Amino acid sequence: MRKNRSIYSMFVKRTFDLCISFVALIILSPFLLLIALLVRVNLGAPVIYTQERPGKKEKIFKLYKFRSMSNARDKNGKLLPDTERLTKFGRILRATSLDELPELFNILKGDMSIVGPRPLAVVYLPYYTKKERHRHDVRPGLTGLAQVSGRNSLSWEEKFSYDLKYVQNISFSGDMKILVLTVKKVFAHEGIGQAEEAPESLHIERKDWLDENGNIKAEFQEG
Repeated sequence: MRKNRSIYSMFVKRTFDLCISFVALIILSPFLLLIALLVRVNLGAPVIYTQERPGKKEKIFKLYKFRSMSNARDKNGKLLPDTERLTKFGRILRATSLDELPELFNILKGDMSIVGPRPLAVVYLPYYTKKERHRHDVRPGLTGLAQVSGRNSLSWEEKFSYDLKYVQNISFSGDMKILVLTVKKVFAHEGIGQAEEAPESLHIERKDWLDENGNIKAEFQEG
């Protein structure tokens, strides 16, 4: 796969990420503290939810989000299904994408970028084709080309196609366009606040792609 070696992608993009995330955290700090307080009151502790995700070169990192589900359990002490633990307050957080604001810390740390392919579940790693794995050639993003091009209305193959198109064509103008479209979609509530996964998760949809050793079969390898 042809790598993007523009001056922007190699040198400027990281500086841009640092500046934007740092300024955003300073400006939004009172708002972040207010959300944290509301999460604590409405959903309990911990306020921040973490989940392991693959980043650049598939290095695993902890993704930060405001929690959007309660700790409600059944009579046996087992956590209730996600749909039952997602409260009205949690749905508001997701619908407005406010639950994703802590990812600014991931960007500041270098785990993520402002724009890039969204980091998906670690369990999906064995199910990418050789070509699709190139989505991990760059830092994952807070938003990305797939997210402004249809998000959950897209199939996995379409999402990955947009991810690869982005990886091959990173540019300042392209990132600015994606950011503007993201803001528009957040305010219009278009495809925002939904699960980041297709109706059928990748590891379920592609469960027959692996051989007995857990490796993707040759007929699916190239994609």
